[in-house]
Amino acid sequence: MGCRPTLLVLASTYPRWKGDPEPSFVHELSRRLAGRFRVIAVCPHAPGAATREVMDGVEVVRYRYAPERWETLVNDGGIVANLRRSRWKLLLLPGFVLAQLWAAWRVCRREGVDVVHAHWLVPQGLVAVTLRMLGRGRPPFVVTSHGADLYALRGRAWDVVKRFVAGRASAVTVVSSAMKDQLAKLGVPGGKVMVQSMGVDLSERFTPDPSVPRSSREILFVGRLVEKKGVRHLLDAMPAVLEEIPDARLTIAGFGPEEAALREQVSRLGLDGSVRFLGAVRQAELPGLYRRAALFVAPFVQASTGDQEGLGLVLVEAIGCGCPVLAGGVPAVADVLGQLAASNIVDPADTAMLARRMVEIISGQEAVRERAQRLRQLIVERFDWRYVAGRYVSLLVNACRRECGK
Repeated sequence: MGCRPTLLVLASTYPRWKGDPEPSFVHELSRRLAGRFRVIAVCPHAPGAATREVMDGVEVVRYRYAPERWETLVNDGGIVANLRRSRWKLLLLPGFVLAQLWAAWRVCRREGVDVVHAHWLVPQGLVAVTLRMLGRGRPPFVVTSHGADLYALRGRAWDVVKRFVAGRASAVTVVSSAMKDQLAKLGVPGGKVMVQSMGVDLSERFTPDPSVPRSSREILFVGRLVEKKGVRHLLDAMPAVLEEIPDARLTIAGFGPEEAALREQVSRLGLDGSVRFLGAVRQAELPGLYRRAALFVAPFVQASTGDQEGLGLVLVEAIGCGCPVLAGGVPAVADVLGQLAASNIVDPADTAMLARRMVEIISGQEAVRERAQRLRQLIVERFDWRYVAGRYVSLLVNACRRECGK
């Protein structure tokens, strides 16, 4: 295997360039693995992105799967949301999967890949299985499910595919306990599945800053504007909040396919002076938002497709910055909030209760700040990248060793 084994990372969501506001958790893990592995990430190309570059020590290969102006399957909401919004994009799927398989196979042939980390059971897990079959048992792979692949792809055929991928992986990781339970229902042995989230930089980036004054009236949401994030419920609750706190303001940081509908909802509810849309926000700018807000609300719900939040790292980011939080009660949230879950969870569909809880938290600043500090102490060892990356190093190294020992 050599002094530094080669790790092939397969992903759909990956930064298109430095400072890209798209979710970056796969890259954040990959760059932290680059000290132990030679890391090559194979991910889809997007308009304006380089086809090859080295980003933070990671060799990034972006494969072409359509004419550039049509390479829109992934960004601005994710694959599932984009397919629901534009059914014609189903035509892009075969090329999307086959092009990733071809690009990954070429990397394996040229670079002698020792282990693969496939992010998402489908399609990346299927690509990893195929590479293993073509390579006559090599390279071994670890697959990580992030949520949409497990929850949104429903039906017997998809269940067979998920079991097939999980059964051939050296190890399976999921980002919450609820997802492990879901895999168990599909017949995947629990001993093969490990709950291991992605991480957050709680050491340097997402940290409290006493020099930044915290607002007493600003409510914050950060995330993609898609159904499972539950922003429509948050907007429905705002009129009742304003009755109690007339100068309360809601800041929405994010973008996605529901933005137009949410803006129309703001106008319909007469909230134009109380709600601000920031659009896409760079990762480097997020800590300032969390440090300033009186309350961060993540009103997660189960979408009509069955999709739901796999974990919700935005909650970890907010907690890391010392911000009080309130979240929708999807199962994964309990993994973040732990023993303090009951006091920080609400059913967003009950907008009267959501509004009441928001008012209580904004009004009870001293007790709320103390609870926020306790929450931060509880999450560091579970979610800081220093610990998370170390656990993934062990998983991937063990997969290599098991293969070599056969």
